[in-house]
Amino acid sequence: MLVPEVLRMRAALLFVMALLLTACQSGGSREGSSREDDRLKLAEINTQLALAYMQDGDNELALQKLESALESNPKSVNTRNAMALLYNNLGEYKEAEENYRKALEFDARNITALNNYGRFLCQQKRFDEGQARLKQAIDNPLNPVPENAMANAGTCAMQAGDAIKAEDFFRAALQRSPRLSPALLSMAQLSLDQQNPLQARAYYQRYVEISPQSPRTLWLGMRIEHALGNQDAVASHALQLKNRFPDSPEYGQYQRGELE
Repeated sequence: MLVPEVLRMRAALLFVMALLLTACQSGGSREGSSREDDRLKLAEINTQLALAYMQDGDNELALQKLESALESNPKSVNTRNAMALLYNNLGEYKEAEENYRKALEFDARNITALNNYGRFLCQQKRFDEGQARLKQAIDNPLNPVPENAMANAGTCAMQAGDAIKAEDFFRAALQRSPRLSPALLSMAQLSLDQQNPLQARAYYQRYVEISPQSPRTLWLGMRIEHALGNQDAVASHALQLKNRFPDSPEYGQYQRGELE
């Protein structure tokens, strides 16, 4: 089901697309405009529509919009980046990587492409390559939010089994943005893994103040409170998990007694 924000954005984009198509069909006679400018704008609009369709889970229509965008502008970094995200979601990793590479061929310093490609490589367990791309995003002086790449580098280090390096990245990210929810959640997990449940609780509480709960976060909260011996809090988390996510794997873990 589409959320109202997505519907409004899609309606606006479709309206602008209709205007551009009308301009192109009229021979590009609009003052101060050109067919080339219109093609570039149309490519960007189709890319944004594709991202909205991806958010709604309509990957087939998203692919159609991205293919249309590439017809209008084959060298669009934004379109190539979105195409890579779509193929990654579909599990077509070769195609995803090809599109990330093409995006960076067109703009080797593109922050979004570097960040997303770095995450992708880490997910493929190519940790050194992923960290190298993320470092490029972090070190880019034009990056307005390097903390996002720092948090991704921390996640990559966690996946590689390097807890010390991961903590360094997460702390650096939180120094820049104390309310960065992925870094807070990861620090809660790291602290629990390091058998420091009090610190884990502090990070977890900061996280839940700004982000909605999910099965994963409720399960983490239960494990933290279990480590602290607070069975009332464990029961409270368990009730939320049962009422809100009864079919989740995490609730199954709780029912099987895997807190112990």
